[in-house]
Amino acid sequence: MDIEIYLNKLELKNDDFLGSTIGSSVIFNSEKNGFPELKDVDIALFGVIEDRRSIGNVGCADGIHEIRKKLYNLKTNWNVKFADFGDVFPGEEVNDTYFAVRSIISECIKNNTLPILIGGSQDLTFANYQAYEALEQVVNIVSIDNSIDLGEVDQEINSKAYLNKIILHQPNYLFSYSNLGYQTYFVTDEERTLMDKLYFDIHRLGQVKADMKEVEPVIRNADMLTIDIGSVRAADAPGNSNATPNGFNGEDICAITRYAGLSDKLSSIGIYEYNPLKDGDGQTAFLIAEMIWYILEGFCNRKGDGASKDNAEVLKYIVATSTDAEEITFYKNLKSDRWWMDVPYPESKLSKYRRHQLVPCSYSDYQEACNDGIPEKWWRNYKRLR
Repeated sequence: MDIEIYLNKLELKNDDFLGSTIGSSVIFNSEKNGFPELKDVDIALFGVIEDRRSIGNVGCADGIHEIRKKLYNLKTNWNVKFADFGDVFPGEEVNDTYFAVRSIISECIKNNTLPILIGGSQDLTFANYQAYEALEQVVNIVSIDNSIDLGEVDQEINSKAYLNKIILHQPNYLFSYSNLGYQTYFVTDEERTLMDKLYFDIHRLGQVKADMKEVEPVIRNADMLTIDIGSVRAADAPGNSNATPNGFNGEDICAITRYAGLSDKLSSIGIYEYNPLKDGDGQTAFLIAEMIWYILEGFCNRKGDGASKDNAEVLKYIVATSTDAEEITFYKNLKSDRWWMDVPYPESKLSKYRRHQLVPCSYSDYQEACNDGIPEKWWRNYKRLR
């Protein structure tokens, strides 16, 4: 598919940037250079100028240029093939924009290129998900958000009501959904109950901030990461009409995006809801630029330790318990010190979900099993297919 037709040419040139900056080495989609060859690109950035389904944050379609100004002046010495594909302009209908986003991301994934989508409003998460539908790939979604954005069944999709559309969409390729950083006063009891019934994994902001290291296994389990910049507190990211006093700080969100870059499994990232009209000093644009910097830094430090039972660098631990699980098998990669646990699936479903059988976890999950408990991650994945 020729995705070039959906993207505009950039007027930026490598000569516009000095020294060892990202801008001096990025592969721009420009009249001079032409469109980058996907096979020559490790990571691709593109913007989406779309906010017609934004709730309370109109203006977020216009932030990508401010982010580029900050990003391309950051220093780098990595050996990564990083391209900027340009921007998707709004289609005649919002669904036309969704189709363009879906097509671009799908082609990137097929060519092992990691796309970083800069929105625009967060309903574009649905278009990102549709890219996996086009590939017939079952996926795990992780959302960094202070709310769950579920919406009502018959409600038109928007930036605060898109998750229901993903859950109910047919054919369905969603395996699991995790939320990191929700704030209780933005989430109803009904929403939490539904997440529990679906065996989805949601984590309150205070719980996450108490031990940021426990974020890493959740991110490592994601195929797709969606970030609402409104999840960051207003003091650190004022460039959002829905910004609130509480949330992640700048260091937290950069740690999360570094974990994303480190993950071999992650195949798409979206950062949404940045509104330059609310960002007078450009602080939020600068923070998003740093988040992208950390994605690149993480990507260049990937361990190549993706889940595998047969790797010679993997130790296997079998923990017997008196619980319903009877025994739980853990794997530790000696090169990275990262852990996984084996969740048994019915044979009838194993072929479809085999790549989800080894669930990323932490040493604390292993300790819980050793203390005769069942780790929550293991239990939710087990029950999801029963």
